[in-house]
Amino acid sequence: MNPIPLILDCDPGVDDAVALALAFGARERLELLGITTTAGNVDLAKTTRNACLIRQIMGREDVPIHAGLAKPLSRDPIIADDFHGPEGLGDYPASPPSLGPQSTDAVSFLIQTIETAPANTISLAVTGPLTNIACLIQQAPATARRLRQIVLMGGARREGGNITASAEYNIYADPEAADITFNSGCNIVAFGLDATHQVRGTPAWVEAIARLDTPGAKLVAEMLAFSNALPANLMDTSDPDQPATGAPLHDPCVIAYLLAPEAFSLRPCRIEVETTSTLTRGHTAVEFRKAVAGEFNANWVWKANPEAVLSLLLRYLA
Repeated sequence: MNPIPLILDCDPGVDDAVALALAFGARERLELLGITTTAGNVDLAKTTRNACLIRQIMGREDVPIHAGLAKPLSRDPIIADDFHGPEGLGDYPASPPSLGPQSTDAVSFLIQTIETAPANTISLAVTGPLTNIACLIQQAPATARRLRQIVLMGGARREGGNITASAEYNIYADPEAADITFNSGCNIVAFGLDATHQVRGTPAWVEAIARLDTPGAKLVAEMLAFSNALPANLMDTSDPDQPATGAPLHDPCVIAYLLAPEAFSLRPCRIEVETTSTLTRGHTAVEFRKAVAGEFNANWVWKANPEAVLSLLLRYLA
């Protein structure tokens, strides 16, 4: 099986760190062409440093990293350091990496890389706000449509939001960028909270990963343990009276899908993003009825196999 040509756009971030470790570890399955970073969970300087640090821990200095946009398209940044720690990696020491990012900016890197590859070959995984992707689409819409697929983490339908009652963080942080992306004509697979809340890093998962005793596994175990200890992750959102079984693994699901798409179930849909309302900013209206939706613009992941995701983590972190 030929490896999948992949670019990963991210904002590390605790769960981004797990996704990055999985992507770096799956070297025989994923041809990582580059990592691009954006502001999100912490500011751009920190997300870029964190990506470089995780690359170093995983021994993947062969993969270039390019810093992207430092703020949303038209709004002030919203930092989520209460979920990710002040440096973005929980309690993990955020020491300066030995190798920093490349000098080329992320959007130029995306355009150049996609244009020089055969059409319909590169997959783009997105685990943060969609700012870089919207800029790519605005500057080079035909180039963006040369992508094989955009697999993104963002949105919510049945589960409600994790920032407001109706909005998930990545969409809420830059709803205009999300609106541009969903209306780009690209082939999109969207992992909202409906799917990612089915994949939780239980204490048993943390123990199993920690027992691998590799640098990447130690990092991931620390990330999961940090998330599991947060008060916001100690409650099961589907039943507020029940304790949660572990924090959701939002971003790793994106990489897991590329490695094992059979572990997930998708439905074609139309996704529209609320950009004008203060109350429902970043809400994703996900419509499955063709008669109502008109043209579908995405595939919504509605079911996930959590054991398959754990199996991938154990395999590629070993």
